[in-house]
Order: sequence, then structure tokens, then C-alpha cells
Amino acid sequence: MKDTADTIVESYVEYTAGRRSVRSQALITEEPLSIRVAGAPYSVVMRTPGDETAHVAGFCLAEGLVDDPDDIVTIGFCMEDQTNVATLTLTEKRRNEVAGLLERKGFVSQTSCGICGKEVIKDIQQILSPVMKHTTSEAGQIMECVNLLPSRQPIYRRTRSSHAAVIFDHKRQPMASAEDVGRHNALDKAIGKVFILGQIKNAYLGIMSSRLSYELVQKAARAGLEMLVGISRPTVLAVELARSVNMTLACAKDDRFMVFCGDHRISRPDDTDKLQSDDL
Repeated sequence: MKDTADTIVESYVEYTAGRRSVRSQALITEEPLSIRVAGAPYSVVMRTPGDETAHVAGFCLAEGLVDDPDDIVTIGFCMEDQTNVATLTLTEKRRNEVAGLLERKGFVSQTSCGICGKEVIKDIQQILSPVMKHTTSEAGQIMECVNLLPSRQPIYRRTRSSHAAVIFDHKRQPMASAEDVGRHNALDKAIGKVFILGQIKNAYLGIMSSRLSYELVQKAARAGLEMLVGISRPTVLAVELARSVNMTLACAKDDRFMVFCGDHRISRPDDTDKLQSDDL
């Protein structure tokens, strides 16, 4: 097994049943990426190398810095001397429109430790619009999309330590996927790939390998996704934010499909509803 940009093979000592052995394991890499917007530093994120252009595009869409690919003049990436700097240049018109956001650089992008405070939550909600589309699918059809997730996780198969995101269109066909050490970065990269191609209007569903936090809902809402599904339960704030923007938020695990808000997008095979409560 050789080192790659996203993994490095390291040796480790394993103790099993009183026996000591030396083995090797691919570990996922993690490096800082400095994002500069309009000539000035904007944010630094820890991420797995790869898909830098898509990552920056998806990140800036989530931040509210861009609404359309035409807002972007260029996206450059430099690895010289391991600087890992990406630079996004906006059109003059867009730069003037988001001048206030640029002055408060990084106020949304706290991907490592999260954010707190009612004022900051209001800032997030101000750059979000309600999801107006109304596509319905059966729970089983969404579960089929969830079951495609492992096939889109080559890094995870090697390392067992990456997160993944897959974006599907309204026909539930995969549009893009990405992996990263951070679940926020994985979603930014996947959304960025669709956004750069000008296909974001066709994006319908996001599947995540992780729990769903408010940051992920924010990113999905900025992309106009109608539904976001995670493998683990969402946070309270994630549900509140999803409900406020008319997004369907759900959790899929084994054969269970749990919808926490936006159940109107799930078509029912019958009219029988059973209310159950589970220990969390």
C-alpha cells in the first residue's frame, strides 16, 4: 500500500490475546487550507487534501459569498512551500454586494469548535432562504440512496476515519460525492462540484456519513437541498434550523428511517401512522 495525497501508511503495534505484532494501516491526512477571498484572508479550515477548487466553491456558497458560479472570476490554489493557500476572486459587482460579509470574515465558518450566541445564529439565518421545492419520495427509495454511500467511500475503506457526502438529483441519481477528515468539508466539496458545473438547481438530496449539525443544515440550505439525511441523529439546533427553512431532516440506520422534520416530502405506502419514542 503506497502513500497518496489523502492517506499515509503508518506502522502500529497491535496486542491481541497476549500476542504482540507490528502492522501497517493507512491513515487519513489532515492539513490546513487558508482561504483568501477578494485579496484578503477569510478563513482557515483543516481538511484532507484534494478537490480544492470544489471545496472553496462549496465553502463560499455556504458562507453566502456567492450565489451563482458567475459570481466567481477565478479560484486558484497554491501548494508552493506547503503554503496550501486557495484564492477566490469575485466579480466587482458581487464584491460590492457582500462587502459586509467580507468585513466580518469567518463569522459562520467555525468548523472545528462550533459557534454559539443568538446573534450569530441570526447571521446564519439571514443568508438562508426557505426551500420552496416540494419533491416527494418513499422512505425505501431514500434508503436505496443511503445504501449507495459505502461505494462512494474509498478513503474510508482504507482508513476507517473519513466522512463522506453524496448529492443526488430529483431522480435520485448521484451527482457528486466527496470524502474528507471533516464532515463539513466533505459536504462543501460535494456541493462545490455540483455548483461549479451550474447544476445546483437540480440538487435534491444530500446523504452524510455523520450526525447532522446546524452547520451541515446551513450548507445544505444554501445549496437548495430539499432533504438531508445522516447516519447518526441530528442535533436540536439542526432540526430547528431545518424546520425554519422548510428542509426535510432525517436519520437512516440499518433498516430505520427517522424523519425529524419535513415529513411532508415522504410519501406513505399506507395511511397508518404509529407514534413511537426511542431512548437517545
